[in-house]
Amino acid sequence: MTALERIRADVRAMHAYVVQDAAGFVKLDAMENPYKLPPALQTALGARLGAVALNRYPGARIGALRQALATQAGLPEGWDIVLGNGSDELISLLAIACDQPGAAVLAPEPGFVMYAMSATLQGLRYVGVPLTADFELDAEAMLSAIAAERPAIVWLAYPNNPTANLWDDAAVLDVIDAAAEQGGIVIIDEAYQPFASRSWIDRIRAEPQRHAHVLLMRTLSKFGLAGVRVGYLLGPAALVREIDKVRPPYNISVLNAEAALFALEHAAVFAEQAAAVRSERAALVAALRALPGVHVWDSEANMILVRLEGDENLAARAFAGLRERKVLVKNVSTMHPLLARCLRLTVGTPAENAQLLAAFQAFL
Repeated sequence: MTALERIRADVRAMHAYVVQDAAGFVKLDAMENPYKLPPALQTALGARLGAVALNRYPGARIGALRQALATQAGLPEGWDIVLGNGSDELISLLAIACDQPGAAVLAPEPGFVMYAMSATLQGLRYVGVPLTADFELDAEAMLSAIAAERPAIVWLAYPNNPTANLWDDAAVLDVIDAAAEQGGIVIIDEAYQPFASRSWIDRIRAEPQRHAHVLLMRTLSKFGLAGVRVGYLLGPAALVREIDKVRPPYNISVLNAEAALFALEHAAVFAEQAAAVRSERAALVAALRALPGVHVWDSEANMILVRLEGDENLAARAFAGLRERKVLVKNVSTMHPLLARCLRLTVGTPAENAQLLAAFQAFL
């Protein structure tokens, strides 16, 4: 056996998560907040980070961040919070904590790729359940899969990535109830909550007993701190305590924690940025719908899913055409059969969106 063969065969067969080189491009491929901190806040944050005790392990400020996030979210009574290095680490921690023989992870598809990747890497059985043709939750198929597979974890992204839609609440409740009957855990992933018209946390507060097996996951990435890497998981204290046991002891750095605390103290600035993105989203959807051969879905996130009318390679050609014009988007057309000929576009600043539209028009 060679050194390379010491690596698991299924890992060697996987494709690494690729981040596109965005230097010199209008970057509209990763659902980032396009707005930076105002200059005065940049200066204030720099001074604050400069005073952080880098020689010490993270300590009390982590507790302060947990409390600040709990307050911002409006933590339900009897619930607790655990922090992750972005949502990605929390997804992995959940897979680790639920890794028992025969355990399965179930999620609608197309969806966030890390649900399947984390399950596979942990040795859990992953089950994907297709959405309907118009990207709605197929409640009947989900209930059938839950009954057959008895999953330990059911993922529900609200809004979903890459389709950017909020699913019907009645269908979501059916899935939550079905998972409860099987003793499973449901995670509502609200990564894009700053741009959505509603949050599932209101349902949780209204019916706490019905949600005793439900966890709510959020991140500061879409809030405006994608580079800071702070995610958080809210849930009934008994469940959260168990997830917290598999968390590395110092998974949030002192710099990340302080930057996140600073941002939460200036939450109004980020709320204004989110409002600007929502306004630009409406204008961009309208402009895209005016283009010939482009189908555009409504969005509850800071991304827009479009499908191009034409042959099966049209999305790849459009991606290349936009790239030639220095606009970087995400070609999702090969991620799932339901996404044929689809591109995912991040909502940018007015200037970035204008450049995107000009590039699209030129390509078409």
